[in-house]
Amino acid sequence: MAARLFPLLLLPLGWVRPGACTDLPGGGWLAGTVPEEPRCTVERADASVTYSLFLQRFAFSRPVILGGVTDNSAFRALCTREKLLAAFGPLPVRLSTANTYSYRKVDVPFQEYVDHLLKPQDPARLGSGSGSGVPFHWHGPGFSEVIFGRKRWFLYPPDKHPHFHPNETTLAWLQHTYPTLPPAQRPLECTLRPGEVLYFPDRWWHATLNLDTSVFISTFLG
Repeated sequence: MAARLFPLLLLPLGWVRPGACTDLPGGGWLAGTVPEEPRCTVERADASVTYSLFLQRFAFSRPVILGGVTDNSAFRALCTREKLLAAFGPLPVRLSTANTYSYRKVDVPFQEYVDHLLKPQDPARLGSGSGSGVPFHWHGPGFSEVIFGRKRWFLYPPDKHPHFHPNETTLAWLQHTYPTLPPAQRPLECTLRPGEVLYFPDRWWHATLNLDTSVFISTFLG
């Protein structure tokens, strides 16, 4: 489920999970058990990439993972389980499937969402926590930055339509469809870790899978 906290904060799919205390790594959110890809096939770059080089190599043609380009330490301090519950616990969260074909909405208090609804993903249905994610879709170009946890990405260029069912979870697709794909038909893929930023160009197909319960920020351009 995607969750929206009104009126102040957007909570992307599966980005929080209860933890025992906030002095543990990960801000008090617990790690999951979903595996990373055997080999990252998305190009990586660092803060040395100039604006002109970014436009030339990536902006209109291919995704890239950027490391060391932001300092999100202040935001990380605000996104621990303890801080978020203290600030937003009583406020309503709007839950919806992160799927273009389904628009059912359910409102619950953020505290209830964290305490009772976040759990490892059932491959048969959309949900929250480790193993959750967004099925394949496309839109304008954008950036996604991980604050806590790990987020696995699968990407296809606009001219390669991925084979997937619109109501199938990303975890189910990974378990059932992905192993049947010949190497030439597999997507670009990589796991994004805290402090890394993924850029994807316009109309690129992409699906996501939260390996842990993760906190992340997505920004869409255009």
